[in-house]
Amino acid sequence: MAEIQQSADSGGKGGKKRAKKMSTKIDMTPMVDLAFLLLTFFMLTTTFAKPKVMQISMPVKPDREEEQNELKASDAFTVLLGENNKIFYYEGLMDPNTKLQPTDYTATGIRQILLQRRASRPSTVVMIKAADKANYKNMVDILDEMTITGQKKYALVDISKEDENLIQKSGL
Repeated sequence: MAEIQQSADSGGKGGKKRAKKMSTKIDMTPMVDLAFLLLTFFMLTTTFAKPKVMQISMPVKPDREEEQNELKASDAFTVLLGENNKIFYYEGLMDPNTKLQPTDYTATGIRQILLQRRASRPSTVVMIKAADKANYKNMVDILDEMTITGQKKYALVDISKEDENLIQKSGL
């Protein structure tokens, strides 16, 4: 049993003799029991943080290859995620004359570009290509932008060697 011993007081200074006081004993066991009961109660009644999940609709794989639609160059819009939180885009499909445009993740950056593109061509398909050194946060950010801008058609595509060369040539 846990106890706290206190010294007895004999009265102090000379003069009158007082009766000797007995030392008080405080039993700490019930307080420790109460602390553990409260701790257990609060642990069991607390709601834990729920993980946040983003809903992604995946296309159904067609039975035959001829059912797949060919993407038109005029509907294509490619977003490249580079290292060091850099983001680039270009319109159309990759060709030797493709000009890479830098932007950022702000509301006046990629969000504004996506909104303008969707307003001018509602059938736009956004292809998202992440470089090997791009970080996971950037991928989540661009997927959030797809949801915010209401972009219905987008695809996560492996980055090609031509796209990586284009990023390196841009020097940004």
